[in-house]
Amino acid sequence: MTVSSKARAVIFQSQTRVLDGRAAQQYANSVRLQPHRFVTPSAGGTLPYAGKYRGEYLEHARAAARRHGVPEDLFLRLVQQESGWNPGAVSHKGAIGLAQLMPETARLLGVDPRDPHQNLDGGARYLRRQYEKFQSWRLALAAYNAGPGAVERHGGVPPYAETQTYVRRIWGS
Repeated sequence: MTVSSKARAVIFQSQTRVLDGRAAQQYANSVRLQPHRFVTPSAGGTLPYAGKYRGEYLEHARAAARRHGVPEDLFLRLVQQESGWNPGAVSHKGAIGLAQLMPETARLLGVDPRDPHQNLDGGARYLRRQYEKFQSWRLALAAYNAGPGAVERHGGVPPYAETQTYVRRIWGS
């Protein structure tokens, strides 16, 4: 059974509309749309959180960061970048929730990735573990995004455009 060119075109247009809608929402929530601020990193190296989100999960994210010794503003920017504060976010690679935990990582951390509070706690705890391993928040962010193995293999932030952009957006440099 073959699908006609016309049917393929209809399917393609439908898929394009879905993807364009998702991309538009992610872009609207993007940190890049925030006004440029001339702020230098603090002694901890991170810029203040400048996102627009002020919803119910903000204080939970702050508390999770404090509980695990993660700079609050850094963790808030991570959540903004990972999910745009959408607790139902699921990435194309299968990462789930506000802090976009992979199912295996969530299992190892003993958290339910679909529970927003547990997801935030797991995300902060995992970021802290990466910091303890690499002794650098920049490298911890790279490991959070690309995996600790990639950071080890490359001896620093991996040369992946996605990871380099991720670290730059969250770290601020």
